[in-house]
This record gives sequence, C-alpha cells and structure tokens, in this order.
Amino acid sequence: MIALLIVAHGNLGDSLIQCATYVLGKRPEALENLDLSACDDPAEMLARARAKLEELDQGEGILVLTDVYGATPCNTVCKVIRSNRVEAISGVNLPMLLKALTYRDQGMTKLLDKAVSGGQAGIINIHAEPGCA
Repeated sequence: MIALLIVAHGNLGDSLIQCATYVLGKRPEALENLDLSACDDPAEMLARARAKLEELDQGEGILVLTDVYGATPCNTVCKVIRSNRVEAISGVNLPMLLKALTYRDQGMTKLLDKAVSGGQAGIINIHAEPGCA
C-alpha cells in the first residue's frame, strides 16, 4: 500500500484526515499529517519532513499531498521528493484525499492520475448545477 502524507498549514491536514475517517467509517492506515507552519527554522522543517517520510515508508512509495503550491509546506516537500518512491501533489482537498485512499493499492502512476482528477472534479460551481435551484 502506498502511504499518504498531508503537509499543510495549520490543522488542515488533521481536519482532512478527520473528514476522511468520518466518510470511510474508520481511520485509514498509513495516512499521516505534518504541520510545518508552526516551525520557524527551515532546517528543522526539512528534518521533520524527512523523519515523517521514513516513518511512513512501507516499501511501496509515499504520496505527499500539500495545500498551496509555492508555500512553505510545498517548498519543503519539493526538497524531499527527489526519491523515485516519493511523489507529491499540491492543492489537496477532500475529494482528492478520498480518491487517493481509494486507489493507493493500484500503483503510483494510477494513484497520481486518480488523485489529481478527483481533486479537480470535486470543484463544482454549485449554483450552476441543475439539482441546486
């Protein structure tokens, strides 16, 4: 199973994990959060990210989900994804996380595709939908 790590500002990662746990009825295995926003030292951020990746690695790879591309959590992740077993996607949302949890047993290539498409498909202008008058 490919492990999942959410690296985001504040308690966003914990909140997404709580929501996924509610939707799925139990906390998913090999899913963790790393809040780097409370950390001032870039070297400490990097060390914490590397340690968390080592802790999560089950041998099949790790997908890291970050919140905002170009922000501190994402920039830190960019420094640790040089391994061919670690991939990352920015713009994490609940639909993306649920797709990632659903497809993480089907290889990294399919997981990346499904997570990105799930995240994008989960963004809908509700007012424009026929069922929402």
